[in-house]
Amino acid sequence: MAKSDNKGRRPSKNFKGGERKKPFNKNFSSRPKQNAPRKTSNPDEIRLNRYIANAGICSRREADTYIAAGNVTVNGKTITEMGFKVKRSDDVRFDGKRLSLEKKEYVLLNKPKNFITTTSDEKGRRTVMELISSASNNRLLPVGRLDRNTTGLLLFTNDGDLTKKLTHPKHNVRKIYHVHLDNNLSLADLHKIEAGLELEDGPITVDSVSYIQGAPKREVGVEIHSGRNRIVRRIFEHLGYNVTKLDRVIFAGLTKKDLPRGHWRHLTEQEVINLKNIK
Repeated sequence: MAKSDNKGRRPSKNFKGGERKKPFNKNFSSRPKQNAPRKTSNPDEIRLNRYIANAGICSRREADTYIAAGNVTVNGKTITEMGFKVKRSDDVRFDGKRLSLEKKEYVLLNKPKNFITTTSDEKGRRTVMELISSASNNRLLPVGRLDRNTTGLLLFTNDGDLTKKLTHPKHNVRKIYHVHLDNNLSLADLHKIEAGLELEDGPITVDSVSYIQGAPKREVGVEIHSGRNRIVRRIFEHLGYNVTKLDRVIFAGLTKKDLPRGHWRHLTEQEVINLKNIK
């Protein structure tokens, strides 16, 4: 059995006179600790990467990459310094294009019937602006339009450049409609639409037209990039059909997935990037 003794052992704190003493702290001072003065921030200044992100160009992390690469100028000078701050009145440019500090917002609405696509109406009719009134404090405008009885996807934004891109015919923005007709669409008329029609305001061609799989032949899918007024309805009216229901199910790659009729949502960062990458 190993021998046990108390030689060399420290006394217990319960041992009389054996309480441990706290070690002396040479940095201890009896003077009260003074707080270091706080750096005051200028409310008129903002970090450059945040400025770029608020302008809707990219995320802050991505903005740092662009800054380091020399893509950003402030008042005509290229800035590569991380953490650089700018004033709201500064001329900040990304690849030569001046940025606006107003945060860009993008809201997608699944429009119901009986709402007109306008910011106001002198006749007192309900507008799509009522449906997105709680989406933003900024003034958002609809990208293009859907007529009163047309349902489906409608995008709103304060990004004027993107609006111009999505509404200009040269960019061939993809739009797909689910069309309901009063009668079955004949195969001959379907081929006429495929070949192109001559309307009162000029020729029109669609990107594709087809029957809806598993549905009656009075339901048709139409893909088109033209933004002419009531163009889908007029195509079928030209051939003697009445459109009883028209629903835009895809717009510029955006879909109605998980977006009930009458509801809206903000676009994801990736969706915004996809829209801006449209050529």
